[in-house]
Amino acid sequence: MSKSDTSERPLIVVEDDPWLRLLPVMLDPATAPAIVEGFTDFMAHDEPDFPGWCDRLRADIPNVWPARVKIVETEAEFHAALPEASVAVVESMPFGTRELAIAPRLVCVQKYGALPRNIDVAACAERGVKVLTIRRRANLACAEHAFALILALARKIHAYGNVLSPAAMQARGHELRPFQRAFTPNGNWGRVKGLVSLHGSTIGIIGMGEIGREIALRARAFEMKVVYHQRTRLADAEEASLGAAYRSLDDLLTESDWIIPQLPSSPQTRHLLNAERLAHIKPGAAIVNVSRPDVMDRDALIAALRSGKLGGLGLDPPYESLGRENDELIALPNVIVTPHFAGSPRLNGLDDFDEMIRGIAREMRS
Repeated sequence: MSKSDTSERPLIVVEDDPWLRLLPVMLDPATAPAIVEGFTDFMAHDEPDFPGWCDRLRADIPNVWPARVKIVETEAEFHAALPEASVAVVESMPFGTRELAIAPRLVCVQKYGALPRNIDVAACAERGVKVLTIRRRANLACAEHAFALILALARKIHAYGNVLSPAAMQARGHELRPFQRAFTPNGNWGRVKGLVSLHGSTIGIIGMGEIGREIALRARAFEMKVVYHQRTRLADAEEASLGAAYRSLDDLLTESDWIIPQLPSSPQTRHLLNAERLAHIKPGAAIVNVSRPDVMDRDALIAALRSGKLGGLGLDPPYESLGRENDELIALPNVIVTPHFAGSPRLNGLDDFDEMIRGIAREMRS
């Protein structure tokens, strides 16, 4: 029997996720053409030859291509598929002794992320099932984007980039008075107020998940003080490795110069930063959010920005998927909103899937 017979192809069971839907496109020839066309269009501006990219990868993994890939949305569907599965790919679904007991053919479990907190790694090791992880490049890009927004707000690049002439500076309301150059330098000749340095400032991260940790690591490079809050405190060793100190949410808001809500969208996180909590922030502090906008109450946010209590906002993605030019939020001078590209380019995702699939192929050969 050859792999042209579908029963001979390895079964890969995949937790549903918008990005993980790429796996059947790449590995399962039975994937609906409309789905393939949709992802080809999704990739086109960064990888114009997405079909060729897939073909080149497939040529290197004959033990995995072609495969059967089953996307599952619930734990019940996951469990129903596991008895025939060679590989399980999960992001948040739990995987432990119960799952191992019903997965006799399983070779490996791929965590779509770097922290296998939802996987019983010891139980997998005892059964000889390899646990694979990946430090997702889109998460790194989100952390980089957070600092792009932080730096832009700190150095007022969004307001003063390319403002080079006295006329341009005056158009922004600056009355120019020459410095006494016989005695002084000429830096900041426009006398722009409110420029700040990151060094020595405090960054407060709400939610120390994978992106939160990436932001913490980069904050250390700027020699910032890192504090964090989440429901479950990290172990001492993890805090030490990240250079982060735990705070209650109120203390974090009171202490931080830069507030980073790095949380998923859920009923529990919706409007976490509301008027009551924003009243606790240090005057002039800024919020930079590269997770979900609905963790912030929009009306309370705008009021805090207008009052000056909140010194600035950097946001990606925006509140509306396709924004409006007359959005009152972006009309404020201390706000930067970018159009949902913190995790881009698409090559980040393609490189992740190349790494994951090749890792799975190695395990399938061993």
